[in-house]
Amino acid sequence: MYYNVFITFVKILKTMNIKTAKFEISNTDYTKCPAGNKPEYAFIGRSNVGKSSLINMLTNNKGLAKTSSTPGKTLHINHFLINDEWYIVDLPGYGYARRSKDSREQLKKIIEDYVLEREQMTNLFVLIDCRLKPQKIDLEFMEWLGENGVPFSIVFTKLDKLGKVAGAQAIAAYKRHLLHTWEELPPVFTTSSEDGRGREEILNYIEEINQSLAQ
Repeated sequence: MYYNVFITFVKILKTMNIKTAKFEISNTDYTKCPAGNKPEYAFIGRSNVGKSSLINMLTNNKGLAKTSSTPGKTLHINHFLINDEWYIVDLPGYGYARRSKDSREQLKKIIEDYVLEREQMTNLFVLIDCRLKPQKIDLEFMEWLGENGVPFSIVFTKLDKLGKVAGAQAIAAYKRHLLHTWEELPPVFTTSSEDGRGREEILNYIEEINQSLAQ
């Protein structure tokens, strides 16, 4: 089930103002995540999809989420407290082929435990590189989310790498592919960490959900 606020979206005149964004905790166990009931907006995707760069763009803090020179290196759940009101959660990247079998199983458990058991997890943003055709691992992951009733959105990254027409065509083709198996698509965002594209839309979406939860 997706938030009706996205369908009946009332345009906010000014993008959410992020006053503070700070790292709080990193761990591999969802039960050790921050206590309390602050909403959490988690970001996940294949290794090297641009997750850290997107988080830094959203928060206007280039050094907040650390990028690694080695794809698939991190196995941690990273919490960043925003405005002392809600969290951005950086989940481990998946799909890195060079992981050992044990490492892949550990990663799967970390992700599944957080996504399915973390009650504060309000929305999961699934990142997709707009330059790639639909990948089996992403499609299966989104199907798993749907089967388990996990609220999620799709975020296409790296739109600056394609021209305006090519980018629109790539995203339209991806949506058509999804509609072969999905009756209704989740919210879709198009972004670029280089030029800030999509920042306003994602932050306004989060703000709408926060406001609905506060009612």
